[in-house]
Parts: sequence; structure tokens; C-alpha cells
Amino acid sequence: MAQTITAPVHHELLIKKSRFIACVQPMADRAGAQQVVAGLRAQHPGAAHVCWALLAGGQSAAVDDGEPSGTAGRPMLDVLRHQDLEGVLATVVRYFGGVKLGAGGLVRAYTDSVAQALLQAEKVAIVRKTILRCSAPYPLEGLVRREIDAAGAVLLDVAHSEEVTFSFSLPEQAAGAFSARLNEAGHGRIAWLRDDEA
Repeated sequence: MAQTITAPVHHELLIKKSRFIACVQPMADRAGAQQVVAGLRAQHPGAAHVCWALLAGGQSAAVDDGEPSGTAGRPMLDVLRHQDLEGVLATVVRYFGGVKLGAGGLVRAYTDSVAQALLQAEKVAIVRKTILRCSAPYPLEGLVRREIDAAGAVLLDVAHSEEVTFSFSLPEQAAGAFSARLNEAGHGRIAWLRDDEA
């Protein structure tokens, strides 16, 4: 199951006089990631490189920022993928110490920087939610409210007209069982609505 992290975490490595300042943090999209990277460039004007990797839905990225191709961004992205993370930005600011590390050394340095930062990160499972809508006759309003509450669903909206219309969210994997249970409890008098009917 995919996970994300709850807060930014930093870690610094010193390898042959080069400083690698890593940060992993929650990030929703590429635009937000680019803002963070621009901020790091402003904070570290003397840095040789600001490399980064992003896993956020379809907006993944791996940027070497002048390091030899494939030695920074891609290894950082691989660490995020290997840990099954989603919605996470990894950045590493490198101050060059005068000693070249070679391609293998760079890959290890960037991989280790991100992996060490992630060791300190608090991870939480990503629970995908879905929104369901249904209508019920007035005598079943209490039943529907109790079932929504018992399922731990979040009631988003209730509208009263000819019938009572409910809108609520719950984890995707629980939706099928919940609607079957509500259908049974309501003896077929619960109507499920599509988005265009709500």
C-alpha cells in the first residue's frame, strides 16, 4: 500500500569534503516542487547542484541539475519508488568539496542522502477515498445516518426534498460492502445516485 510522509525531514552527509544536504517532504504536485527547488537555490547560492526527485501521481520528476546524467535525480527517485511512497519530494543540495566522486560514488551519495532522511520520516498509509450519494425515504433517514456513522464515513451533505439525499465519503475499498449493507438494511428503498443526478 502506498504511503506518504507527514512532515519534512532533513539529513546531511559529508563525503570527501562534499556536503549533501537532503530533505524529504510531502508534496502534492510538480508546481509546488519547483517552488521549493527555487527556494533552495536562493538559500544556497554557493551550492554546486540542487538535485531533486518527485513522486506525485502522474507528475514524477528526476532532475540531475548538472551532475552527470542518471547519477542524482534517477537514484533519488528509485529510493522513493522502492519505499512505495507517493506525494513526496526529495531534494539534495550539494556543495562540491573539490574531490570528484565518480559516477558510482555520486549515485551512492544521492541514494544514501535520501534513504537516511527517510529513516527519520514518519510514514502514513494513503487511503483512497470515494464519494457516494444516495437518496432514501424520510422514515429511513435515521437508519442511513447510523450506517454512515458506523462505517466511519464522513457525511458531506444532506438535502431534504421529496426524499432525503446524502453525500458522504469513505475509503474506496469499503464502498462495495457498505452499499450492499445499506441496500439490505433499507430493503431496496435506497437509491444510489451518479454525479449527474445529485
